[in-house]
Amino acid sequence: MSIKVGIPRSLLYYQYFPMWKTFFETLGAEIVVSPPTTKAILADGTSRMVAETCLPVKVFCGHAASLAKSCDYLFIPSIRSVEPRVFNCSKFLGLPDMIKAVVPESPPILDTEVDVNQGPRSFWLAIYGLARHFTLNPFQARKATHRAVEAQKTFRKIMWREHLQVPQALDKLYSQSRANTMTTTHNYRLKVALIGHSYLIHDEFINHRLTHRLESLGAEVFMPEMASPRELQAAVLQLEDKVYWTHETEVVGAGGYYMEHDVDGVIGLAAFGCGPDSLMMDAVEHFGRQHKTKPFMYLTIDEHTAETGLLTRLEAFLDMLARRKKQ
Repeated sequence: MSIKVGIPRSLLYYQYFPMWKTFFETLGAEIVVSPPTTKAILADGTSRMVAETCLPVKVFCGHAASLAKSCDYLFIPSIRSVEPRVFNCSKFLGLPDMIKAVVPESPPILDTEVDVNQGPRSFWLAIYGLARHFTLNPFQARKATHRAVEAQKTFRKIMWREHLQVPQALDKLYSQSRANTMTTTHNYRLKVALIGHSYLIHDEFINHRLTHRLESLGAEVFMPEMASPRELQAAVLQLEDKVYWTHETEVVGAGGYYMEHDVDGVIGLAAFGCGPDSLMMDAVEHFGRQHKTKPFMYLTIDEHTAETGLLTRLEAFLDMLARRKKQ
């Protein structure tokens, strides 16, 4: 019987799942993914965390708890940095320890630390340490790593070359049951870019099916992953002197890119109380005002966000874009 590794469907799942899945399956493990976010998952995560914790971490906690009895290990890496001198938010660094503290029924946690600033030797030691739970053969671990990297590259290329969102790309790669027909059932009259972290813009429960609602209102939706990494990186440097946060390309890069490309407006989505998000959204908004590019609307969400209020703001914003386009 193969070892089961649980991966919460939250936070970095939307960016790195193909890489993680390929790595563990190459080592002979079976992957167990938590279900899409539900009211029960959010309520469970919220009840376990202190009130000041941001919404994405509360959601992640609920997903981790939902996997506690269905796997042998939980994979929760501590990702400090994936680029030289560019760092992750502190919530990613302390995530394994937080889950250990608030989900006592959790199985053992694979809490590999990733920090490219420590050099290649530290990286490979972390990889071998993770692989040791499944094999003692270092060549097998290296093989799994190379396959995982190639799977991640394929995932990224599919999205920006074929203009696919994360759920669509995952569906294409793994033939998941949730078929996507979003791009074939509407006659779009507007083009709207939705920027923000993938764990916010692709979690349909916490954002109240934001993408679907935009499309039902007549907007074709563009996401950060639909632009190439090179274009996003160039856009970041156009707005800022240097990159400080690991996921700055999802917000600042995507915002700067779409502000100067063929869309009618840009919507920024962030978690309430997130300091880095507020600074990055301000940078995008300032750029738009300074260069008089595209209209920008900033949305913040938490566990108390009302669906009705969100829909009202979307309708007003799209009406304004439609009038502006006619003029």
